[in-house]
Amino acid sequence: MSEPLATKSLFKSIRVTLAVAGVLALIAGIVLLVWPVKSAVIVTAIFASYLIIAGLVYIGLGIFSSTKGGWARVGHIVLGLLYIVAGVIAFFNLNVAAATLAFVVVIFIGVSWIVDGVVALSLLGSDGSRVWTVLYAILSIVAGIIVLFSPLVAGFAFWLLLGISLVVLGIIQIVRAITLGKDEKEYVAAQNGATI
Repeated sequence: MSEPLATKSLFKSIRVTLAVAGVLALIAGIVLLVWPVKSAVIVTAIFASYLIIAGLVYIGLGIFSSTKGGWARVGHIVLGLLYIVAGVIAFFNLNVAAATLAFVVVIFIGVSWIVDGVVALSLLGSDGSRVWTVLYAILSIVAGIIVLFSPLVAGFAFWLLLGISLVVLGIIQIVRAITLGKDEKEYVAAQNGATI
């Protein structure tokens, strides 16, 4: 594959990734804003289901695995039982479990947004849509810091903050995907001019 075609393919992959991530963030943000409490409980129920299924798998691995030693089998069974107990407790107290899950997610999301913003800034030299990249990075870092410093408001306010942030970041990602196409044409034209 020639270099201009490889570059064009790279830009197209980046554009598609940015667009898909932006659309998913936008949809998730709208759902969280329209149904904040229901979405928190639904996410918790999905997570609790995952814990129970994972627990059953671990117990099955512990019981039926003939290649593992005794302690590994016991460890799998104990881990499976812990997963199942956690999943059952979450199902019986979905509202409390949702608040606890929101607190854990607050930490994860906050750190992720800060890292995403820093990564976006580190790629600034190679990304032609500088204004959108800087705006995205600043909003991502600020949103991450706000989320990390408000873990006690992990319930309803967290879901609203998360929803608003996802909508804004999703729109910016979509705009970045659109404007990256203009940068691709300029870059390819510059590469073609340099190779002539």
